[in-house]
Parts: sequence; C-alpha cells; structure tokens
Amino acid sequence: MSILHRRGVAAAMTALALASAPAAFAQMMHTDPMVGGAAMYPSKTIVENAVNSKDHTTLVAAVKAAGLVDTLNGPGPFTVFAPTNEAFAKLPAGTVDTLVKPENKGALTKILTYHVVAGKYSAKDLMKLAAKHGTLTTVEGETLAVSSGDGKVMLTDAKGGMSTVTIANVYQSNGVIHVVDTVLMP
Repeated sequence: MSILHRRGVAAAMTALALASAPAAFAQMMHTDPMVGGAAMYPSKTIVENAVNSKDHTTLVAAVKAAGLVDTLNGPGPFTVFAPTNEAFAKLPAGTVDTLVKPENKGALTKILTYHVVAGKYSAKDLMKLAAKHGTLTTVEGETLAVSSGDGKVMLTDAKGGMSTVTIANVYQSNGVIHVVDTVLMP
C-alpha cells in the first residue's frame, strides 16, 4: 500500500469517525480562533474576549474610557470592526492620549461606535454586500462602504480612509468581531 493510499484511507477513517461522533465530541475537536495570542471563545462576550488579546489593549482602554463596556457586554448582536494596536499607532502622535481624556469622551465614543454595526455580519455577508457596492450603517449613525479585493473585505470610512479586515469571523456570544488594520473615522 503506497503512502498516499494510506494517508487517504486514514483521512477517510478520520472523517467517518468525526461524522459519526456526537456533537459534543465534535465541539471539543474545534479550536477557538486566536487573536492577539489569545483564544476567542464563542461563549464569551465581545469585551470578555477582547481583554485577553494583546493586539487590542489600546482598543480595550478606549472602550473603557468611553464607558462602552456594558454596551458591548450586552445582548447585541453586534458586528465590531476591531482596530489593532498597530492601527491606533497609525494615527497622528498624541491622538489616542488626547481621545482617552475625560473631556474628549464624546469624540472617543463617536469614533468607537463608528466601528460597531447592529446585527451579526459574517465575512460571507460582507463579501455579498461588497459585490453590490453596499454600505453598513454604524451605531454612530454614519455609513461605511464595503468593498473587496484579493479575497479580503475592505471598509471605506466617511473621510475616504480604507481599512482591511485581517482576521474575519471571530464569533462571540453577542456578535462577531472582524479585526481591522486601520482606525475608521466618522
């Protein structure tokens, strides 16, 4: 028996075993996606997962400063376009420090809620929307244009800035997170 044939038989046996296994066993075999070095558990809320991502410490601090923790721990569902620390670092020097000051809570809240859409949009949903040159209305009230290229979803903000989804479909108990590489501006 050739090695390719043995691998094929082994793969077929594994597939057969998984197909006939109880749902609980299949769930145990599923690995939760990693974001920022941390597993993202679909049983936890957006905030409960985000606090564990080392790539989203700036976002978490901003959400806390804006007083949005309770909202994003709420039932949702929400679709969150979550900028990484590197995305925040692209902003002009001092921008984040200025935004997290108590006197700038309104501006910070406006920016953060511009990254949130009511409802649960998967990458597949976003690609369908991109094919129609569609838009999403954010919780902040303005729209994001959705497009695609090279198999990736891209968002264009109100100022013409573009952000690319780098990690899609990170499901949460109250929605879905799509990690983005640039902060979106209303």
